[in-house]
Amino acid sequence: MLYMILGRDAENSLKKRRDARDGHLARIRSLLDEGRLVLAGPMPAIDAVDPGPAGHSGSLIVAEFDSLEDAQAWANADPYLHCGAWRSVEVQPFVQVLP
Repeated sequence: MLYMILGRDAENSLKKRRDARDGHLARIRSLLDEGRLVLAGPMPAIDAVDPGPAGHSGSLIVAEFDSLEDAQAWANADPYLHCGAWRSVEVQPFVQVLP
């Protein structure tokens, strides 16, 4: 089943994000390589593709996992959460209707 993983950024998370980005992206690339990733990306804090020093308000990942528990465990191990870039992470079942 698909699950939505929504990481909410802590205040002033930009440096922490930069420092942990390689590890964060490596985990997402693994989902992609396994054919389990639907989409992933950051949510800019302002209305811009590159928010510059404004940073991000969070990240959204939609991917396939065997269970809610597996999705939650995967999210809880994310480098952004461990380094404090994310203040929280929410995981919910997701049903893709389109495309």
